[in-house]
Amino acid sequence: MDAAETERMLEALLFAAAEPLTEQDLAGRLPDGADVAAGLQALAARYAGRGVELARVAGAWRFQTAADLAFLMTKEREEPRKLSRAAQETLAIIAYHQPVTRAEIESVRGVQASRGTLDVLLELGLVRMRGRRRTPGRPVTFGTTDAFLEHFGLSSLVDLPGAAEMKAAGLLSLDLPADFTVPDPAAAAPDEDPLDDGEAPQFHQDFLEDDADPAGAAPEDRGL
Repeated sequence: MDAAETERMLEALLFAAAEPLTEQDLAGRLPDGADVAAGLQALAARYAGRGVELARVAGAWRFQTAADLAFLMTKEREEPRKLSRAAQETLAIIAYHQPVTRAEIESVRGVQASRGTLDVLLELGLVRMRGRRRTPGRPVTFGTTDAFLEHFGLSSLVDLPGAAEMKAAGLLSLDLPADFTVPDPAAAAPDEDPLDDGEAPQFHQDFLEDDADPAGAAPEDRGL
């Protein structure tokens, strides 16, 4: 069989293949007497140095982009990071109750706070470590940042939605107790001391999935 015709057939098979093909695969499709090995070598030499090259991978053959042109196949884009329900609830609690400790966050949510949830908020710059509470154990307190205000279009914490606004938006139950009030973080007297020099958040890992919530309570049932 003509060598040029063999090379042409191999080129067609490899071009159309969805996965690498072995010499046995190729020989099974070519007419008897075709020199598959010689055809592959000739084809590899012809494509050497071009944008697409013939390469042998794990004992099989395929066409692939030249290694030095791989950067052309890469597209960079920014993906908006969506906070989990747990992270959104934690952020709301911190916003309205700051300065607030991890134990206080857990008390309001009614579930244990995931280490990863707070780490995500710290890493995104929406939350910061404010100081240490003047109580036994000196727990760290958390508060929001200027980036939090910028993200939600607020000029200050005074502009956080009140009870009436959240009811209108369906974020609070309409049958709340008569004495229910939304905490005012701007009026809170910080009972805390500044962090020591060098104290900074230690990120655990990037969790965006929901925390386990055995109670299954809705956000309005846990309060703000």
